[in-house]
Amino acid sequence: MSGAEPWEIRFSNSRKRPYFYNSATQESRWEVPDTLANSDLSSLPGAEFLSYAQQPAQAGSSSAGGNGGGNNKVRASHLLVKHSGSRRPSSWRDDNITRTKEDAIDRLKAFEQQLKDSPDLAATFAEIASKESDCSSARDGGDLGYFGRNQMQKPFEEASFALEVGQLSDIVSTDSGVHLILRTA
Repeated sequence: MSGAEPWEIRFSNSRKRPYFYNSATQESRWEVPDTLANSDLSSLPGAEFLSYAQQPAQAGSSSAGGNGGGNNKVRASHLLVKHSGSRRPSSWRDDNITRTKEDAIDRLKAFEQQLKDSPDLAATFAEIASKESDCSSARDGGDLGYFGRNQMQKPFEEASFALEVGQLSDIVSTDSGVHLILRTA
């Protein structure tokens, strides 16, 4: 890195909000580190967890679209499969992810078929995500909680807001990897 500290964004399952973590110093903090500009946040590993708590000036500034019944937030769970081209090709499951993007998509297609065959989509999704997702949200069955616009990577946001409650997305590709998304509220 060019002198910048190695910050990333992680998600606190106990507090249901993202936080900043410095992998060099092992420092954790809720607020944006002084060494980072707001414009840098979307390029950090884990940016998909970015919440309105770190973007107070932007809350409600983008109100077009969405199925939020006026509140413009959705709740979703996701199943993330990272690949060697992911922004950060490691996870709680694997320190060094070497699978290709095509292999990651094939894994998701197999999970997608299991989900489509399930009589209880939400329960099966949570079970698969808790065992197979490369995201730390696996501890909560893939649940990301509520989020609004401009808080997730654009393809993830667009897919989440386009879904009806209880609907499963097609495979969505972001800088983090490939995802299946289940809108839950």
